[in-house]
Amino acid sequence: MDGIVTDVAVGVKRGSDELLSGSVLNGPSTNMSSIVVTANGSDNKKFKGDDKMEGVPSRVLHIRKLPGEVTETEVIALGLPFGKVTNILMLKGKNQAFLEMASEEATATMVHYYTSMTPQLRNQPIYIQYSNHKELKTDSALNQRAQAMLQAVTSVQTSNSSMSGTAGSESALISAQSPVLRIIIDNMYYPVTLDVLHQIFSKFGTVLKIITFTKNNQFQALLQYGDPINAQQAKLALDGQNIYNACCTLRIDFSKLVNLNVKYNNDKSRDYTRPDLPSGDGQPVLDPSIAAAFAKETSLLAAPGALSPMGMNNAAAAAAVAASRVGMYGVSSGGNTVLLVSNLNEEMVSPQSLFTLFGVYGDVQRVKILYNKKDSALIQMADGNQSQLAMSHLNGQKMNGKIIRVTLSKHQTVQLPREGLDDQGLTKDFGNSPLHRFKKPGSKNFQNIFPPSATLHLSNIPQSMTEEDLRTLFTNTDGTVKAFKFFQDHKMALLQMSTVEEAIQALIELHNYNIGENHHLRVSFSKSTI
Repeated sequence: MDGIVTDVAVGVKRGSDELLSGSVLNGPSTNMSSIVVTANGSDNKKFKGDDKMEGVPSRVLHIRKLPGEVTETEVIALGLPFGKVTNILMLKGKNQAFLEMASEEATATMVHYYTSMTPQLRNQPIYIQYSNHKELKTDSALNQRAQAMLQAVTSVQTSNSSMSGTAGSESALISAQSPVLRIIIDNMYYPVTLDVLHQIFSKFGTVLKIITFTKNNQFQALLQYGDPINAQQAKLALDGQNIYNACCTLRIDFSKLVNLNVKYNNDKSRDYTRPDLPSGDGQPVLDPSIAAAFAKETSLLAAPGALSPMGMNNAAAAAAVAASRVGMYGVSSGGNTVLLVSNLNEEMVSPQSLFTLFGVYGDVQRVKILYNKKDSALIQMADGNQSQLAMSHLNGQKMNGKIIRVTLSKHQTVQLPREGLDDQGLTKDFGNSPLHRFKKPGSKNFQNIFPPSATLHLSNIPQSMTEEDLRTLFTNTDGTVKAFKFFQDHKMALLQMSTVEEAIQALIELHNYNIGENHHLRVSFSKSTI
């Protein structure tokens, strides 16, 4: 094996941006359904594509004709459905690799499977055969990247480290893992739509169905592939990655379901095999021309250079968010920063209360309650992404006994009253407010944006303040405190009101509340429960 090790060219470490753009998302999906693979049992350079797989079984497979920029992750993904992968050696200068499995049964199953189905990486057929080597003894210093990759995928390998090999049938593969993925979006600072998910996950295979929903105050989705192998590869490549820069993190697991039942094609669910399904309950149907426009705009998701080291940059995110409005409503927001909020309780609403509530999702610049229609207001956010985020989370929420409606306004800015004109305090400029949550670059606030929930996160609590003090304070907002829990350092706590509406009111009244000792209470919505 010493001669093999000297050929190792592990290459420069690549960030998640390259993984999501050039290395995986731009490459066509791995299609396990169409070619013939053969093996002649030796590692020499001559390879006869018409030979039978008659080599001596070994735990090590020799893989040839790899595309030039293929990654260790993509090669490891080839073996995962068949059992535990124990080692890998990339010979990038020769477009070859050696893959070691935990058992000969696993390699036998893999070889048998690919006798009638040629694997492809990046739309290029590759060739798999038994190696003459019985195990890989690699130089750990030279092979650090590959070993790191193996450790990273340990959690997604099946508990069946080998699928008993004599059958080796496609049905055995399907039983090993479900073709349905459960996807959770953490730190969802920008809206993530069904179409954005389809754009990303279709790079790994044919997506048949998607259902999106909110559970435990988190945006989630179920996504079904036509082949469980595609689901394996998508999970391997995307789990833990960010869709946008430093936010919208994908958490992916296999679902216990093997088939999704989709009743409606709309912005919440889609069956791509049944375009005839109704939209249901007045939900908008995706017009083909709109879908085409959306696909063009969201191509940024897969464009080389569109992603920063942590994910998509903010310019691309803005375009993708604008495109998502095309998909849902048939019109693009154009990055509009002004929201129209209607059906407000005009007896209780104020510019300050709207500033506090909408400030959970962005930096509110100006608020104007309409003079002749005091149950409506215009709210100007710092940018279009924040207005989209506030709209997606607050539209349909109950505030002061009324369900508010939040839409994009036709206005581009909120005008201040002319100098000397008394507008009865209906308009207020918050541009220089010290209470903006998102002015500081890299603030942790970006990572803790959640939909309104009955559970509130409290911070900046002085050591002298007791649980009883806080319970009393929040009870005085005309709500009921159901549960309370201090964090270990006593500076933060979780407090659960009886309803989401009560929590909204408590946040409005008590965020930045002066609780003494030069402490102002910080209140936000939490994804946790007590």
